[in-house]
Amino acid sequence: MQRRTLIQSAVALLGAAALPTTALSQNVSKPMVDVWKTSTCGCCKDWVKHLQDSGFEVKTHDVSEAAKATRRSQLGLAEKYGSCHTALVGGYVVEGHVPAQDIRKLLKERPRALGLSVPGMPIGSPGMDGPAYDGRKDAYAVLLVQRDGSSSVYQKYA
Repeated sequence: MQRRTLIQSAVALLGAAALPTTALSQNVSKPMVDVWKTSTCGCCKDWVKHLQDSGFEVKTHDVSEAAKATRRSQLGLAEKYGSCHTALVGGYVVEGHVPAQDIRKLLKERPRALGLSVPGMPIGSPGMDGPAYDGRKDAYAVLLVQRDGSSSVYQKYA
């Protein structure tokens, strides 16, 4: 009787140990992105759609310009890296029109950094690539911003 109980317990434990892996593979959640933007900015809405189309779950916070700048500052991002919206994903700040593929790469690599930024609003970047721009694409760089305020090029787009 003890042997049967031992075997049943071992099988139950092995099954329980396998459960989280099975549950994770069947219930993969989308990365959540919190975005602070103004309610009237069309390119912000287009960038949010770009993220959603790329498999991210997005929660938007419509705020004033002043509140957006305050949020950026609270997150530790210098104004020189600013753009029209500020986001937070996986503990990283994402500022401006950063392509979804670069956010995914950041979340996979998990570098010691504050986050990513595309300063300004370069035409051709996600959200700044609508029909109003007639296919124009300006070269721009996605910057990896460090907590000390320094940055380096994370990805270039021509």
